[in-house]
Order: sequence, then structure tokens, then C-alpha cells
Amino acid sequence: MTEAIIVALLGFAGTLVGSLFGVLTAQKLTQYRIAQLEEKVSRHNNLIERTFKLEGQMAEVRHDIKDLKAFHRP
Repeated sequence: MTEAIIVALLGFAGTLVGSLFGVLTAQKLTQYRIAQLEEKVSRHNNLIERTFKLEGQMAEVRHDIKDLKAFHRP
């Protein structure tokens, strides 16, 4: 083989290895960011569920207060 072919093959191998490591690193970063976003969404959904529960409890409290006020009026 001539020197030009050997240099071209080595260059191709280097490019291939570099690209592979770049893609793997980007994939790991993407997976990490997706996991972080999923955690944030989970916390947000938990907050929304708690808010709805509290709103329901507040409606019951308001109803109870209204009943108590009506009961204590002459």
C-alpha cells in the first residue's frame, strides 16, 4: 500500500472514533437532561395534585363556616 492510502485509512479511523465518542457523550448528556426534566415534571404534578386537594378541603371549610354562622344567628 502506498503511504497516501495508509494516511487516509488512519484519518478515517480517527474521524470514526472521534465521532463515535462525540455521539456517545451527547447521548449521555441528553439522557441526563431528560431525567432531570422528568423529575421536575413529577414534582410539578405532585404540587398540582396537592393544590387540588387543598382547594377541595377549603370548599368544605367554607361550607362548615357558613353552616356554623347560620346556626349561631338568632
